[in-house]
Amino acid sequence: MKYCFGVDIGGTTVKLGLFTAEGELLEKWEIETRRQDGGKFVPGDIAEAILKKCEEKGISKDQVNGVGLGVPGPVTEDGTVMKCANLGWDVFNVNQKMQELTDLKCIAANDANCAALGELWKGGAEGYSNIVFITLGTGIGGGIVIQDRILNGVHGGCGEIGHVVVNPEETDICGCGGHGHLEQYASATGIVRMAKKLLLHTTRESTLRSVDEITAKDVFDAAKAGDSVGMELVDTMCAYLAQVLSGVAATCDPEVYVIGGGVSKAGTIITDTVKKYFDSNNLNVLCGREFRLAKLGNDAGIYGAAYLTL
Repeated sequence: MKYCFGVDIGGTTVKLGLFTAEGELLEKWEIETRRQDGGKFVPGDIAEAILKKCEEKGISKDQVNGVGLGVPGPVTEDGTVMKCANLGWDVFNVNQKMQELTDLKCIAANDANCAALGELWKGGAEGYSNIVFITLGTGIGGGIVIQDRILNGVHGGCGEIGHVVVNPEETDICGCGGHGHLEQYASATGIVRMAKKLLLHTTRESTLRSVDEITAKDVFDAAKAGDSVGMELVDTMCAYLAQVLSGVAATCDPEVYVIGGGVSKAGTIITDTVKKYFDSNNLNVLCGREFRLAKLGNDAGIYGAAYLTL
């Protein structure tokens, strides 16, 4: 039997999965991400965890197709990490480093791109070859897959839709230092930011006024209950998201859009509202696409990383 490993490197923990080459997840586990001294321990810790698992399961190296790695930062086609602030990594080739440590084929990609591949392989976009994946969490990530291959870009920056400008008049600053980016409106933190501003500048009644610490979930719950402020916030967020995805559609014309991340737990209120604005903004030839919710949750990264090796 052939196997592969999928690794999703996060700032706190590294998630690892052992898969069959057919895509069955046999086991998953986590190790601590040791970020001390510029993250120099991380590659060795991952290699040790993989080799230990092979020994434990009686898997020889010639039975392993390879190790896929999802990295929280830009990665070029040849595996060069273009700095990674979350880990403290500078520019280096993570593929070569991991191959030296494991004596196995190793392939790295950006973590959001890996999540996109995971959803295409075994998740919300299974059966498709051309997808756009959007992850709505504390920030916004994205991945574009065309003909089963990640669109990477020269510096690994393709799919960073969270930093597309949607409102050039915005005065608040995005986490990246820019202004008016999608992340300021459609991420969990962006939704809360909009809610606080709207409540401050309107006298309308809203159940959100009785919430001490507003969360994105509170906003969606209010909208689902018919609260006018909550509905306006969801409409604004989805209109901006649809605006960006319309631009993506005109660029690469995917078959399906998959929305994941913590915010996606709000459910079909997001996909239905985004689709409404998306179709009203687009050329006829680009309309009528599917909008789906992600299925793999936090496991999408390890699935996609494993798929890199296949």
